[in-house]
This record gives sequence, C-alpha cells and structure tokens, in this order.
Amino acid sequence: MAIMPSIGLKELPQKLNLGCGRRRIADALNVDINRDVAPDLEYDLDLTPWPLPAGHFIEVFAYDVIEHCVNVLAVMEEIHRVTRDGAVVRITVPHFSCANAFTDPTHRHFFGVSSFNYVTGDDDFALYTKGRFRSRVRNLIFYPHLLNRLVRRIANRWPERYERYWTWLFPAWFIYFELVVVKG
Repeated sequence: MAIMPSIGLKELPQKLNLGCGRRRIADALNVDINRDVAPDLEYDLDLTPWPLPAGHFIEVFAYDVIEHCVNVLAVMEEIHRVTRDGAVVRITVPHFSCANAFTDPTHRHFFGVSSFNYVTGDDDFALYTKGRFRSRVRNLIFYPHLLNRLVRRIANRWPERYERYWTWLFPAWFIYFELVVVKG
C-alpha cells in the first residue's frame, strides 16, 4: 500500500504533512490514503509502523486527520517515533460540540480540550502510551461570528469550565493543539 517515489533519506523532507488531502505543503512529505490527491506517500495511517525512518522529522502537520484514524494513541506513538526530540506537532481535530463532528460519516472520534492529556502525562490515564509530548498551545476555535469573539476569549481562558457549562450553548468548531515531542 505504501507508494512513494524513490526518495533517498538525505532528500526526505524534514516536515511531515499527515492526511494532506488537497492542502499540500511544498517543503513537506505529504501523506494521504487517497491517491486522487497525488500525495508524495500514499499510505493508510492506521497501519503501523509507518514506512518512515525513526527520529527524522522536525515538524508534523496533522490537520483534520486524526479523527479519521482507528487508534488515536497508535497514531500518536508513530508520530513520536518518526520525530526528533523537540519536534513540533500541529493538530486540528473537531470539538465534540461541533455539528460537523457528527455530520461527517468518516469521523471516528471527537475531541475535548483534555483529549491529548493522555500523551502529555497531564492526566491519570496517561499510562496507555509511552510516547510523550509537552503541550504548547491548546485553542478552541469557533465559527467566525461576532458573538463568538467574546465566547472564544472566555472559553480559551477557562476551557474546562466552558466544556462543562457552556459548550452546548456556544458550540466550538474545532481545537488546535501544538505539542512538542519529548524523548529520553
């Protein structure tokens, strides 16, 4: 299933764009399961290990892809494996309150602000994976609307309170995470 032009390790980009779809990144290795989007590597991210070298990438983009994967923790472990210590991982996932989270039949998971605590160690349940990341940014993103400008500020200042009390009144659109890879 892995289809990639013969690229030597020295020529392999140091950035990785997972589930690129039509949003290719010029200086990255663009990976997607759909050959119609002409990825650099056609591959199913649910099949591990990925055909990529360990400790190679310094930046990973996972925009609107992790919610489609069967095992989120296995994908995060593979991201950890193929990156260097200190690599930055940029992720967007649908918030559980977003109508699109349920509308898209290919979505397998929905996320809350604490979902990636399982890989940062900021949760009692961080024992299901050994790959560790440090949280750098966690932002709830709302549909562009005048009222949502105020809601966004409140929700990102007190995200747990927002999810507990206000999320169904003012649904979030998606969540943007930046994680830093921690090794050793």
